[in-house]
Amino acid sequence: MSEVKFEHKIASWKVDEVNSLKELLKSGNVIALIDMMEVPSVQLQEIRDTIRDSMTLKMSRNTLMKRAIEEVAEETGNPSFTKLIDCMEKGAALIATEMNPFKLYKTLNESKSPAPIKAGATAPCDIEIKAGSTGMPPGPFLSELKAVGLPAAIEKGKIGIKEDTIVAKEGDVVSAKLAVVLSKLDIKPMEVGLNVLGVYEDGIVYDPEILKIDEDEFLAKLQSAYTGAFNLSVNAVIPTSATIETIVQKAFSNAKAVSIEGAFLTSETSDAILGKATAQMLAVAKLAGEDALDDELKGMVSGSEVESAPAAEEAPAAEEEKKEEAPASVGMGLLF
Repeated sequence: MSEVKFEHKIASWKVDEVNSLKELLKSGNVIALIDMMEVPSVQLQEIRDTIRDSMTLKMSRNTLMKRAIEEVAEETGNPSFTKLIDCMEKGAALIATEMNPFKLYKTLNESKSPAPIKAGATAPCDIEIKAGSTGMPPGPFLSELKAVGLPAAIEKGKIGIKEDTIVAKEGDVVSAKLAVVLSKLDIKPMEVGLNVLGVYEDGIVYDPEILKIDEDEFLAKLQSAYTGAFNLSVNAVIPTSATIETIVQKAFSNAKAVSIEGAFLTSETSDAILGKATAQMLAVAKLAGEDALDDELKGMVSGSEVESAPAAEEAPAAEEEKKEEAPASVGMGLLF
């Protein structure tokens, strides 16, 4: 009995598609998988127009994208690239860009826009309806509001809601009745746009939760860390390009203080030492009383009392100067 062989032929368009995807995957240092389910075509086109100059977006079948990723990983000798496949789900698409992963996530997140929620969808947050007039005339809508638990009544010829009410908590499934009410009230609790599933760069696949950072909090922590490191460097006398100037200034101030306190005359301290000696001499003269002083000393003691007043007023300014802290770091905003 002769053996019958079956040859599986791959459609040429699939081969072309995989080759096209491979070319895209090799074109950028950063590759992202995104979910674009639930994105209306009009909004998708607007997003594509917005990001066109900074990244390339390509939609395809998940199976073909998986094949392309595996082949690129093999051809480039980079097995870690296949980790991106673990992020693939729903209606995925590929993005190739030179933008860093954090900036890419932020850019895609900012391209999202509010959208109505559909029946059967999960509430992304607590959905609250504020008290006030709906602007609707009396009619069947009053019953629809009450049917979803809203305290509604006729007020001044319009349907109004008496108090703020949470009609669905985060994670609740939105009923058909509630979806209709929210639509009529023009409440859009959803955000529609491109959701990042994973981003690959230099052998690392970033989860969306890692890329989702609070910039203000992050920059505050970065500034705090910089200030702490600066102070440690100065106080421990560990010179760096950022602290060497402050360390030298501090050392000069300390040496000058020791020189003045020890009455060691130098070109930098002679004026201060003589001034200190004069002040001490006048203090002793003041304690001795006027009868023990000649006219010159009396004049000097009298003059020192007049000069001491404005000096005291200037003291707070000197104290303010001591409160200078480490200089603010420069260029942190460029991270985003």
